[in-house]
Amino acid sequence: MRLLIVEDEKRLAVSLARGLTAEGFAVDVVHDGLEGLHRAGEGGYDLVILDIMLPGMNGYRICAALRAAGHEVPILMLTAKDGEYDEAEGLDTGADDYLTKPFSYVVLVARVRALLRRRGAGTPAPVLTVGALRIDTAARRVIRDEGEVTLTAKEFAVLEQLALRAGQVVSKAEILEHVWDFAYDGDPNIVEVYISTLRRKLGAAAIRTVRGAGYRLEAR
Repeated sequence: MRLLIVEDEKRLAVSLARGLTAEGFAVDVVHDGLEGLHRAGEGGYDLVILDIMLPGMNGYRICAALRAAGHEVPILMLTAKDGEYDEAEGLDTGADDYLTKPFSYVVLVARVRALLRRRGAGTPAPVLTVGALRIDTAARRVIRDEGEVTLTAKEFAVLEQLALRAGQVVSKAEILEHVWDFAYDGDPNIVEVYISTLRRKLGAAAIRTVRGAGYRLEAR
């Protein structure tokens, strides 16, 4: 899942990005309202975490502009303000949820996951079944032949991308885009490292390499 954080408090933004990346999300961060609107408007994000008080354009206007343009991406608003009027205004502009600073990081992650589940209700199912594999995307658990397979957050995220398109070829670029972030400028062969680890844990035949195209999760 790919998230966009629009937050001008850089220390908070970096902290949230690190935490959410550790949870298995790919996270992009911008600190300006106009840039946030541009980035969110390009699409490709599964959820936007949006501060209200921003330079360039405030969160209310960003949210309203996205909804007016037909973008349905879930939006979780953050603000240092507190009061029914602010909450009502945020929700009236099209926000899906609202969190007042200071907030618990655990609560934020729970809200993010709840919004993603709500958005994906029915498509795809929270539990993906591919052959002998059962992948619980809500609990972040993988079961193979009734035994649990322990994966790191990044390993799970790579497997999830393959499972969402089981039987289809998923390119290395697509995996990088959804599991890492737009600013990643490291070795793209990192994907191969994670594929190799997944094969070791799930069985060599679980993931097939389609030369020149990408990888395919096989139902076995």
